[in-house]
Amino acid sequence: MQIFIYKNDTMNFFKIKTSWSNAEFIVLKLCIASAYVLVGGYFHSFFRQYDIPVLVLFGITCIWSVYLWISKMKNAK
Repeated sequence: MQIFIYKNDTMNFFKIKTSWSNAEFIVLKLCIASAYVLVGGYFHSFFRQYDIPVLVLFGITCIWSVYLWISKMKNAK
């Protein structure tokens, strides 16, 4: 597999501007929050019983956030 980098084609994802609605931004916030709870669950036994539901929530919201981001990048082009 070869990766071709052209002079005019930059791959800096942080310079790409997209607009997110509040409903779409909630998914990203849930993804980040569930990751924080997973980290908290690793260090505290109180959250240990919620590992599986939070892991499922993290997986779903992570995939959903990436899908929304990619679809917005495609629409911007």
